[in-house]
Amino acid sequence: MSLNESGSQQAQTLADAEAVLAYFKGLQDQICQALAKADGLAQFHEDAWQRDSGGFGRTRVLAKGALFEKAGVGLSHVRGDALPPSATAHRPQLAGCPWQAMGVSLVLHPENPMVPTSHMNVRFFIAYPENQPPVWWFGGGYDLTPYYGFAEDCVHWHQTAKSAVEPFAANLYQEFKQWCDQYFYLKHRQEPRGIGGLFYDDFDRLGFADSFAMTRSVGDSFLAAYLPIVERRRHLSYTQQQRDWQAERRGRYVEFNLVFDRGTIFGLQSGVGRTESILMSLPPQVHWTYGFNPAPDSPEAQLLSDYLIAKDWLAPEPDISS
Repeated sequence: MSLNESGSQQAQTLADAEAVLAYFKGLQDQICQALAKADGLAQFHEDAWQRDSGGFGRTRVLAKGALFEKAGVGLSHVRGDALPPSATAHRPQLAGCPWQAMGVSLVLHPENPMVPTSHMNVRFFIAYPENQPPVWWFGGGYDLTPYYGFAEDCVHWHQTAKSAVEPFAANLYQEFKQWCDQYFYLKHRQEPRGIGGLFYDDFDRLGFADSFAMTRSVGDSFLAAYLPIVERRRHLSYTQQQRDWQAERRGRYVEFNLVFDRGTIFGLQSGVGRTESILMSLPPQVHWTYGFNPAPDSPEAQLLSDYLIAKDWLAPEPDISS
């Protein structure tokens, strides 16, 4: 490849990155506005930051609201001189390359335990191997972590997820759902974190235009997936015992984020991540009770047996009329 061709490809990649960053900025604004409106009491407070070595971010946190005990929506665009191991597990040839990464990540922790916690992330990476064209890929998805099970919420969540990706290629929903089920799994507990959704990483096989369009579809569909569930559950009554159960399950959320989450590990390994922003996903109140198990046949036990399992939520109900 000539120097002119290499320079032209790099210039195009940089232009593509600017388009992705512009979308991510707008997505953060859109989601924060909608969540603040849904909360109705608290507003997001922004912590804008910059790094001397390059990169910036906007960390927005809403706390002690009418709906959300804590909600964090972060935008970041960071650069580094050498990709850390967490980013090169599937691309070892890029180890040590200069890179840039950008994305929007959110975690929502409602106060009412009948309303599920939710996570969403969309991101874009570029690596710059020496004397070669830049290498880019997208990642992202969203998943739902209920504390009490409602089948209609699970069906709605997965139907919205399917509608977001199925126009782009056959079987993407099935692929990303399975990836999500496998990824958001606490191996040391042998249990899923929640009821899944979508997860994908190292994704470039549709070409830039369609891979970017698919990632936009995922980001744009999050509010349609989550807010109807919020509105169905936010006014349900709850007890202190149910809040305690929520705090126990939040402990599992913390365990996953600190032990397995690639975004958290990447941010901490890369040396350019901002710890306060990386850890904004952690819940404000959490319990670890030694040897805790829910009572048999309780709604809490039903969550574990009937909901926190790998399941096809969109499978048709069997016809038992005949």
